[in-house]
Amino acid sequence: MMDTNRPRLAVIGGGPAGLMAAEVACAAGIAVDLYEAKGSVGRKFLIAGKGGLNLTHSDPMPLFAQRYRERTSAVASWLQDFDADALRGWARALGVETYVGSSGRVFPIDRKAAPLLRGWVRRLKEQGVDFHVQHRWLGWSDDGALRFATAAGDIACHADAVVLALGGGSWPQLGSDGRWQATLQQRGIAVAPLVPANCGFDIDWSAHFVQRHAGAPLKPVVAHWRDGAGVQHALQGECVATETGIEGSLIYAIAADLRQQIDVDGHAELGLDLVPGRTLERVSAEVSLPRKGRSFSEHLRRQVGIEGVKAALLYEHLGKQAGDDLALVARTLKHLPLRLLRPRPLAEAISSAGGVRLEALDAQLMARAHPGVFCAGEMLDWEAPTGGYLLTACFASGRRAALGAVDWLQRRPDRVTGDR
Repeated sequence: MMDTNRPRLAVIGGGPAGLMAAEVACAAGIAVDLYEAKGSVGRKFLIAGKGGLNLTHSDPMPLFAQRYRERTSAVASWLQDFDADALRGWARALGVETYVGSSGRVFPIDRKAAPLLRGWVRRLKEQGVDFHVQHRWLGWSDDGALRFATAAGDIACHADAVVLALGGGSWPQLGSDGRWQATLQQRGIAVAPLVPANCGFDIDWSAHFVQRHAGAPLKPVVAHWRDGAGVQHALQGECVATETGIEGSLIYAIAADLRQQIDVDGHAELGLDLVPGRTLERVSAEVSLPRKGRSFSEHLRRQVGIEGVKAALLYEHLGKQAGDDLALVARTLKHLPLRLLRPRPLAEAISSAGGVRLEALDAQLMARAHPGVFCAGEMLDWEAPTGGYLLTACFASGRRAALGAVDWLQRRPDRVTGDR
């Protein structure tokens, strides 16, 4: 039977932010209903588990917070309540120990998401959170009730406050389709357009290159690019040549700058050092060694160690006559220019940028234009590279929104949200 004496919070969205919001509010004595559009919660969380479930990162503060770029200050305030160490402790309380990998990333020892999610959901149910799956949020009715589409038809549910944790626009098949944007804008809540983050980019490869080398890894390489202020940067890592362009962890790490450059210039210039650790002078000397009758491709393989997709990139840029200008070959190997045309579609991205503008929310993540409505997770206007930063901010913002909702409910004897 529903407890009508306690304030009631609706949490909409069963990802990490929503689940954390439900946990915090329930622990504070609030009656919590969690609504999820799909048939089960945590679907994108489980997808992250296929890569080992990179929960967080061991970066120290303030470096950790700086990963959130323009939103460093805002996210840092969330992390004061729930940082990487707190997240690891939270997982430990669920029986999941973690370790720091060689890259500084933090993973569960078994590198699986399912055991953690199962334990978490079990604990939430034991604590009293009511789960409602296959409930797709439609917005508000005229009397302020929350409207949901269900298998049995549309229904309306009343709550005293709501935490929206609806996700961004990436992986829409898992539930985060971004359809909430128009609904919130109609309520006067400012939303920045959702755009792809942690994504690949299109390059106009030749058909021959695609046929022979799509899917080939590029490692190690050093990326050279400039940020929005025109400052040049370099970062070593790994990426992959794809049928449509380029992707991979190195590209995701710099995707925000590349996307912004495309927004300004219509394209982005990315340079790849195919022979990191060697000076231009050394590469020039290696390229200039006598060929002794060998083909230029064989010469590159023997003297410079360039073959496969790296050699193909050289020919893609310089053409069949690449060996005619050895000085140009050396310079190109140290800085192969790539013209990025556009980001891959939002639905393919690991995460999205844009969303509910933080300026439209107060410090507790409550909508200034809609008291009693709180927002958390990837639907907020922030972004970060892969490496555990995404999940950490989702957890932390879910906690911040829930604490805000609890405080708001406890200070309002009438406990009414919306227009009801």
